Amino acid sequence: MAARTTEGPEDGNRETPVPQRLLAVATRLFAERGYDRTSVQEIVEAAGVTKGALYHYFGSKDDLLHEVYARMLRLQQQRLDAVADSDAPVEERLRAAAADVVVTTIENLDDAMIFFRSMHQLSPEKYKQVRAERRRYHERFRALVEEGMRDGVFATATPADLVVDYYFGSVHHLSTWYRTDGPLTPRQVADHLADLLLRSLRP
Repeated sequence: MAARTTEGPEDGNRETPVPQRLLAVATRLFAERGYDRTSVQEIVEAAGVTKGALYHYFGSKDDLLHEVYARMLRLQQQRLDAVADSDAPVEERLRAAAADVVVTTIENLDDAMIFFRSMHQLSPEKYKQVRAERRRYHERFRALVEEGMRDGVFATATPADLVVDYYFGSVHHLSTWYRTDGPLTPRQVADHLADLLLRSLRP
C-alpha cells in the first residue's frame, strides 16, 4: 500500500517535512473518505499545520490530488526510462517494464485508487497535465513493443497501441481487486501479468 504516516497530531511525525506530512494525511483521508468528502480543514488539522502552510506548498486541494498521483508516476517514469535505456534484449526490457509498473502500482495502491476514483474532479488544467504525463509514460512503454515488432521478436498482428492499452487496462484495475492479505504477492501478480503480455506478443 502507499506509504502513510500514522502518528499524531492525528497523523504525522513533527520531524517529517511539512509537504510529505500533508501528502501522507491527504492520501489517508482521500482513501478513507473520498476526495470530495475531505475538507482542507480536516487535512491541516490531521497534519498539525495551518492552512497557510498547506497553501504555501500546495495551491489548493486540487494540487494535493494531483501530487498524490504525480509522485507515483514520476517514480514509474524514472524506472521505465532506466529499463528502456539498458542494453538488455528488448524482450527482457519489456518484461521488466511490464512487471515494474505492476509492482509500483501495488506498492502505491492507495494513490492509484484515489486517482482513478477522483481524477474527474481535477481542474481542466490539472487533468490535461496528468494526461500528458501518463501519455509520455505509455509512449515510452509502447516504443519497446514497437522495437520488438521491428526486430521480428514480437508478432505484429495486433497494433502496438492496442497491446499497450489492453495491458494498462489491467494495471489500472489493480486497485479494484488486489488485497495485501490475498494469496498473491505484488511480485507474483507482476510476473503473471508480464508473462501474459509477453505470451501475447510471441510470433
